[in-house]
Amino acid sequence: MRKIAKTLLLAFVLLGTLQAREKLFVVERENSALAVIDFNLLTNEIKNMRNCNHAVVKFRDKDGYLISRDGYVIKFDPLKEKKLKEYRTSKSAIGFIVSDNYVAVANYDNKTVEILDRDLNPIQSIKTGSRNVGIKEYGERLIFACMDSDEIWVMKNSDPKARKPHFELEKRFENIGKVPFDAMIDRNLYVVGLFNSPEIGVLDLDTMKYRKVPLQLDKKERILKVPHFGFWSISGKYFFIPAVGNKKVFVFDHDFKAVKSIEVEGNPVFTSLSPDKKWLAVTFSGKKFPIVQIIDTEKLEVVARYELPGWVLHVRWSKNSPHLYFSVNTANMVLAYNTSDPDPAKWWKNFEWPVPKPSGIFLFDKAPDLKKRPF
Repeated sequence: MRKIAKTLLLAFVLLGTLQAREKLFVVERENSALAVIDFNLLTNEIKNMRNCNHAVVKFRDKDGYLISRDGYVIKFDPLKEKKLKEYRTSKSAIGFIVSDNYVAVANYDNKTVEILDRDLNPIQSIKTGSRNVGIKEYGERLIFACMDSDEIWVMKNSDPKARKPHFELEKRFENIGKVPFDAMIDRNLYVVGLFNSPEIGVLDLDTMKYRKVPLQLDKKERILKVPHFGFWSISGKYFFIPAVGNKKVFVFDHDFKAVKSIEVEGNPVFTSLSPDKKWLAVTFSGKKFPIVQIIDTEKLEVVARYELPGWVLHVRWSKNSPHLYFSVNTANMVLAYNTSDPDPAKWWKNFEWPVPKPSGIFLFDKAPDLKKRPF
C-alpha cells in the first residue's frame, strides 16, 4: 500500500509540476500591458508596455521581448514579471525575431530593418526603402520581404564567429508578386503571402530559387483583418494557408503541390495547429469574428464549430495541458477549453479569466529542461 501511495503521490506531484510549467502572457490591446496567467490563475499585470494595438511577444531562453505598434522593443523578465529595458527602433514596427545573439526588427515607418543585441543595444541599421514584413532566420541568414517594392531580401552574417553579427545583402529577389504581407518558414522553404496576387511565393534557401504557386481564388471580398502566417500552420504533411478575402484554407504538401481547398465559414485570419498536429483551429474577421472552426488534419474537413461571446482575436494551444485558449476581445475575457475529448465538438469551457481587451496569447515554458530531469 505504501508503494502504491508513494507512486500516486509522485504522479500527482509530476502532474502538478507539468501543469505549472506554462505561464500565459496576454496582450491587453488598449491598456499598454501584459496580463499574466499562472497556475490557471490571473496573477499579475506588467504595465507601461507602450502601444499594444499590434503587440507581439517572443521568448528566448529566460528572456521575454515585446514589440509595440509604435516601434519599441521591450525586454522583460518572464519569471519575475518585470519590465527591464526598452529601445525604440522606429515610429511603427510590425515584426521581429530573437536569435541567440541578436534581435532583428522589421519596421514600417522608417523603412529599415534594425539589428540589436540581446540587451537592446543597436548594432546595425539596414535601409530598404520599404515597409518590411515576414522577417525570419535560416542559419546565418536573415530573410524578409519588402511590402512596397515587392522584393525578398536575403542577408548573410559576414562573420558568424564574431560576438555581434553584421549582415550583408546576399541576394535580392525582385517582382515576387504584389504586396507581400507575411511569411512562414519550414526547413529550407521561405513562404510569403501576396496580398494583391492570386499566388504565394516559395523561396528555396538552399538553391536560392524562387517560384510562384497559384491559388484558386474566387472574387476577393473586403477584409477587416489580414491573415497571419506562422509556424503553427505547418504540420508534418502539409502547409495550411489562410486565403486572402476568400472563405478558404488552402492545403499544400511540402513540395507545394495543391492537396485541397477547405471551405470555411468566413475570411480566415489565423490557422493554429495543435501540438499533436491533429487539429487546426481557424479564426475569422468581419461578422465571423466570434466564430472558431476546428479542422481535422487527416480528413481535411471542418469537424467542429464554436461561437464565442465576442470577437476572437487570437487562439493558442497549450503545449503541456489539454487546453485551447481563446482571446475574446470584445467580451474582455480569455477562455480555456478542455480538448481532452477525442470528439472536438464535445470540448468544453474549463477556465475563464477577466482580461481587458485581450489580443495575442503567448506561452512561456518556465521549466524547458523538465523532460531531462529524473523523477
